[in-house]
Parts: sequence; C-alpha cells; structure tokens
Amino acid sequence: MNVTRRGFLQTTGSLSALSLMPPVLTDALADAAPRKLFFDISLAEWSLHKALFAKKITNLDFPAIARKEFDISIIEFVNQFFKDKAQDKTYLNDLLTRCKDNGVKNHLIMIDGEGNLGATDKAELTKAIENHHKWVECAKYLGCKTIRVNAAGSGTAEEVSKGAIEGLSKLGEFAGTMGINVIVENHGGYSSNGQWLANVMKQVNRKNVGTLPDFGNFCLKRNADHSCADEYDRYTGTKDLMPYAKGVSAKTFNFDASGNCVETDYPRIMKIVKDSGFRGTVGIEYEGDTLDEYDGIRKTKALLERVGPMV
Repeated sequence: MNVTRRGFLQTTGSLSALSLMPPVLTDALADAAPRKLFFDISLAEWSLHKALFAKKITNLDFPAIARKEFDISIIEFVNQFFKDKAQDKTYLNDLLTRCKDNGVKNHLIMIDGEGNLGATDKAELTKAIENHHKWVECAKYLGCKTIRVNAAGSGTAEEVSKGAIEGLSKLGEFAGTMGINVIVENHGGYSSNGQWLANVMKQVNRKNVGTLPDFGNFCLKRNADHSCADEYDRYTGTKDLMPYAKGVSAKTFNFDASGNCVETDYPRIMKIVKDSGFRGTVGIEYEGDTLDEYDGIRKTKALLERVGPMV
C-alpha cells in the first residue's frame, strides 16, 4: 500500500488528536459503536397469530412482513398456518420465492396437531411419528434446519417419559437422514418441568434431538380459566434445558415504561443463555394482549438488542 506524506501526517494527526481526547469522550465513542450480539434474532410466526387467524395476513405474507416491518431476516414458521400444504410443491415454491425475494432465511417449523410424541399407546405413538415425517420433509424442502415438536402424552410422568424417549428417538433417526433437528419446547404438562425434559434428552442422546427453551411456557398445570395454577421456575427451567438447546424462544407479554418485560427478567435469563455457551438463534415470540402485535414484536426486538450486549 502506498502512503503519501500528506496522508501519513493526516493519519498520525488524527491518531494524536484521539489520544489527547478525555477518557470520557473516548468511552462515549466506544459506547456509540454498535455492539455485536452473541445470538441471531429470528421472528416466530406465532407472534402474528391474531392477524393470521383473522385472515388479515397469510403465511405467504410472513417473509415480507418479517423483513420490511421489522428488518428480521430469519423466520420460524408455524404449521397451523399452512397445515394442508406440507407436500404441496407449488405452494412451497411460491413461499420459497417470497423468502428469496426478501432475503429471508428459513430456520424452523413449529409443529402442532400431529399427535403426541409422548403417547403411551404404541399405535398412537407410531401414528404421531409418521404424521411428523411430512413436516421433516417439508422443513428440508424449505431449507429449514429444525422442526419443533411437543413431547406430550397421557399417563404418569414416568410413562410419558418412556413414550417421549421412544417417539423422539425414532423421529430423530428419520430426521437425521435429512440433516434436520427435532427439538422439544417446554409447552405445558410434563414438558414444562425442566428436569423432566432434560432427563428425556439425556435418555434420547441424539445430536439432532434437543430443546427449545421458551421463557414464558413453564406452567405445569392450569386452572379452569387457563390461569397458571402451578409453575416451574423459569430461570431454573431455562438453565435445565440450555445444555440441549438448538434454539431459544424469547417470549414476551407485557412491558413497563422503560421497555422491560414485566414477566421475565431479561438480563438475568439472557445471562443464563449466554453462560451455557449458546451462540445460536433467539426467536421473538410476542404473545401479549395490551399491545398491537407489530408493536409487541418491535419492543421485544429492542429489548433483545439492548440486553444482549450487556450480559
């Protein structure tokens, strides 16, 4: 590289001026520089479930909304919003085109309504495993890395655990042939007990089977009005599940005047995430009622961007 005398003097002069700046000013300049997060941010489609169920938007609109409204380039689909399209190549190609046009990367598909992967009845468990096969194939076609499933079932904790170990092992084996991860969210019942789900993961012991810790889903039992009657500690639960995590769900409901989540101490819980060694994708999942869904997503993103560099 050729450096002129004038360029050299300008450069050294600038460096000298910077070195003479008071520490307060240099610290301020450092603080003003953007600080990199230890995770990537994705948008979970469930954050827009009210608009989707109301038919104000469709699953095909999701990639453009994620990018244009929130400047988010990684997305998480929910199978409920294209339930009959898992094997419809025309539809999936249209979806892929929209993702490509908006520079959006497909991360995972959340699967519900395809049977209990912790079923204690053998025939029911087999059917549930088979029902999930098409979603593994769909995830592969869309370029996703992962499907999220539920380790639910009827019976004692031990019985459902046994069913879940078998169900996740068999589905994980099938998904492994396509390079797809199978992850379980703490999603009510036994699965919201961090110790229970961590033990299931230990027994399954497959590299492509893991967890999706959700900060707001540790309710073990609900009352008739759907309020939580018994809750597993969310910080303990997150710590239980992080060793197996292949994603994180940043659930929010309400915010205070400073933009902090009311239900969850984000600096505390994100420190647990970071200390586990996790460096993957954290998905925004706003589920509140007081804010518009778009505002709730924006506030959750701002919270993650503010807290992430601090922990």
